[in-house]
Amino acid sequence: MSLFSKLDRFFEKRKDYGAVFLRLIIGWRLIDGTQDNVFSWERMIEFRNFLEQHGVPYPLAAAHVSVYAQFICGILYLLGAFVRPAALVMIVNFISALYIAHQGTTFQQSFEALMMLFGSAFFLFFGAGKISLDDWLNHRNKF
Repeated sequence: MSLFSKLDRFFEKRKDYGAVFLRLIIGWRLIDGTQDNVFSWERMIEFRNFLEQHGVPYPLAAAHVSVYAQFICGILYLLGAFVRPAALVMIVNFISALYIAHQGTTFQQSFEALMMLFGSAFFLFFGAGKISLDDWLNHRNKF
């Protein structure tokens, strides 16, 4: 058996860890990127002002919706709970973010938002994976 075949078998048996790694990094970044707005009114007002400058209607409400959606969905990604609904929310959020804040920016400047968008698209199609609360809840309900 070749080295590549052995590696393939090794990783095939452990492929469910791939979704865990993605959930951890994307979930952590969502929480880290919004926790300052969640816990600081001044930072929330800065975000509101940013949205207002970009012509977003009801900028304070939009700031709250975006920040809390990212924060809560980040927690859900980390836990592997309700990942598909969370992914749908994040897809809408990051399509909006790209439209509102990233028009005319470089690929590098938009990269993080694109990663959140495409990571969420992965979760929408793939789900949380077998190492998740979603999988545990689904199997628990079958008994």
